[in-house]
This record gives sequence, C-alpha cells and structure tokens, in this order.
Amino acid sequence: MLFLRADCNPSDAAVSPFARLMKKLSLIEAHELRATLGSFALVFMLMAGYYVLRPVRDSMASDWSDAEVSTLWTFTFLFSFIATALYGLAASRLRLKILVPGVYAFFAASFVAVYLLTTALPDPDLVNRFFYVWVSVFSLFQVSVFWSFMSDLYSTEQSQRLFAFITTGASVGAMVGPSVPVLFATELGNNNLLLIASAVLCATIPLIFFLQRLGAKELGSVHGGVGAAHIVDQKLGGNPLSGYRVFLQSPYLLAIGAFIFLYTGIGSFVYFELKNLMAAYSSEERTQIWGFMDLVVNTLTMLFGLFLTSRLTQRFGLAATLALIPVLIVGGLLTVALVPMLWVVVGLQIFRRAGNYGVTRPAREMLFTAVDRETRFKAKQVADVVVYRGGDVFWAWSFTGLTAILGLGMAGVALVGATIAAAWAGLGIYLGRRFQEREHEQQDEQAAQPT
Repeated sequence: MLFLRADCNPSDAAVSPFARLMKKLSLIEAHELRATLGSFALVFMLMAGYYVLRPVRDSMASDWSDAEVSTLWTFTFLFSFIATALYGLAASRLRLKILVPGVYAFFAASFVAVYLLTTALPDPDLVNRFFYVWVSVFSLFQVSVFWSFMSDLYSTEQSQRLFAFITTGASVGAMVGPSVPVLFATELGNNNLLLIASAVLCATIPLIFFLQRLGAKELGSVHGGVGAAHIVDQKLGGNPLSGYRVFLQSPYLLAIGAFIFLYTGIGSFVYFELKNLMAAYSSEERTQIWGFMDLVVNTLTMLFGLFLTSRLTQRFGLAATLALIPVLIVGGLLTVALVPMLWVVVGLQIFRRAGNYGVTRPAREMLFTAVDRETRFKAKQVADVVVYRGGDVFWAWSFTGLTAILGLGMAGVALVGATIAAAWAGLGIYLGRRFQEREHEQQDEQAAQPT
C-alpha cells in the first residue's frame, strides 16, 4: 500500500484516496499519516499484550482473601514508587533513542523470568503474588511511557488533532488481546500466555525505532523536526529521583497529579458500588455484565477517538474538553443518588470509562506537549503511576470509611462522588487555561528566535 511504503514521498501520499479519507474523518494530514498509523499500531500492540496478561493476573485473585488482595494493592503502590525511581535512573543514564524500547524489552524479559520461575518451582504462590503486583505496575507504566514518547514525537498542534485517533488503537488492542486467553488459555495454560505477551512487547521495539526516524524526517514538529536525530542520542542526566523533584516544584504538574488523583476517586467509588450491587448475582451473570461493559466501552472509545475528541479540542479548546466528562459525571452521580439501581451505575461506569479513554485521557496527554523533555520522560511517570496507585489505595479506604464507619448508603456516596467530580472539572478548566498560556509562551519564544 502506497501510504505505508518506507520509501514513499509524503507528497505522493497526499493524492492517495486513503489519505484524503483519513484527513476528512480524523484530521490527519498526508505527511503525518505513516507516523500516526505507526503510533496507532504501537499502542495497539502494547494494549493487546497487556490484555493477554490481565486475565491471568485476575484469575489468581480468587485464590486469596480480601485482606490478601488489599495487601497486594498496597505493595503495588510501593513497587510503583520503586519502579519510577529505577526508570528515573535509566532516563538519566541512557540515550533517549534506546530508553523507550529499553523499557519494553525489560518488561518482556521480566515476564519470561516469571514464566521460568513458575514452571521450575513446585509451589509458585509467592511468584504468583509478585506477578499480580508486577502486572499492575506494568499496566500503568507501559501506557505512561508510550504517551511520553508520543508527546515528544508530535507538536502541540499535532497532538490536538492526532492523539484522539491514536488512542483508539488502545481500544482495538483491548478488544483483540483478551481473545488470546479466551481461545487458547485451556490448551496453552496460563504460563505460556506470558511468553506470548513477551513476544508482543519485543515486536514493538523495531516499530519504536521506525517512529523515531519518522519524527526526525517527516513530521516537522517542534519535538521531531530539525535536530531531532541528534537529540534522541543525548542523555537527560540528573539523578534517579529528579522526576519527583520536578513534579513537586511545578504547580502545573501538581495540578495534573491532582486531576489524576480525583479521577481515581470517581473510578474507585463507582467500582465498589458495582461490586456491592452485583453481590446478589451469580458469578456467570457478573462475568456477562463486566464483559458487556468492556465491549460497549471499547466501542464508544473508538467512536469518540475517531470522530469527537479532535473536533472538541479544535473548536472549544482544551479547557472545555478536559472539563466535559467530569461535568457530565456530576450529573450521572446525582442520577445515581436519585435512582440507586444497578443499571444506572452500569451506565455511569460505561460512560466514565469510555469518556476517559476516548476524550479525557488523550486531552490530558496533550498537556505534556507543553513541557520539557525531563518532565516528559521523568516527572510524567510520577503522576501517571505513583499518584494513580496512591489514589487507588486512598480512595478504596475512603469508600470503606464512608460506608462501614459513617454508614453512608449509595445515595450519600454518590453525592460525595459528585462533589469530587465537580472539583475534577474545575481542575480541568484550570489545566486547559494553563496549557494555552504555555502554548502562547512557546510561540512567542519561537517568534523571537532569529531566522
């Protein structure tokens, strides 16, 4: 196909009917098409690999008590902190060219190591517990590093048009990945699924190098334009914990962290309410409901990413885009308070997840196109991984306190959640405005540079 040939000229792609169709549907310019499709393929492979592992992880939880699972959640937060510090060390010492592929190669090797240990040990329970925690760390880390790469590859203007389309690749991967354990888990066994996921992660490495070359040659962006090939051969320097320092010293990053923290609060509250409402249903019925939600969520996410989000940011700006889903969730939680029924909460969960994956998440990733490389490749993981997992722990215990200690029912919890969502929306507006200010500052700096 013409638009995928490595030796094709961007001007040739401009006359391709496919290129014209993609520009009309998703605002992708002809010279951006190969990079955008490559980015789509990359996140597709990453999410497919993760969703091969996720059922293996979740199947283990049934062997442990609630207290044991809660303990593992706490260890997940601790491991997230350690992993972020180790990643900061790698980012300080390694060239940018090999940092991103090196992360995925490391995770692939770790899953092979788990495979070897579980097959060699007569009682792999301890290894299984580590695997449960490690996949939970990987689930956020691999996405965070991917978006660091994307925000470095594309300019601010390009991100507003392209990130929504790219994120649909994650939804497709989330639909394709689970089919592997569904179809082959019985024949292959859980351990062999780890090898499949490792192979998928390794397959992303040449694609990453390909995208790095495209960033330097075709995109013509602020991050991928003149001198990009030289920059990716440089090291960031600094110490392993400099990402934490940058994060804590920046009001802009702290606001992003608070935005993520409030998002996890809404997610935790809705999840626990669903868990409790489904207690009266059989295990098979619960599986069907969760499966139905996943199917609808991924379908809506693709529709949002293809046709909605880019147009929202182009027409109304990032502030309105970031605040849109939180504002609508306020209304959804108030509806739950008035009509506390399972299918109302199911509808809210579907909208919350699809809205986040298809609208809020790509809009949030645009915020990192307005920061420097150290922030993008070090401090970002503090917000995406450590703050996220810390929020999980905090809000899980908060829900327990509201229900078990204060005795709040679903309506009371929904009202608390609506308050959190309102604050979440306010932060979205603040971040969108700060992003616009940073964008204008960058434009002024570029205009002042001698030609």
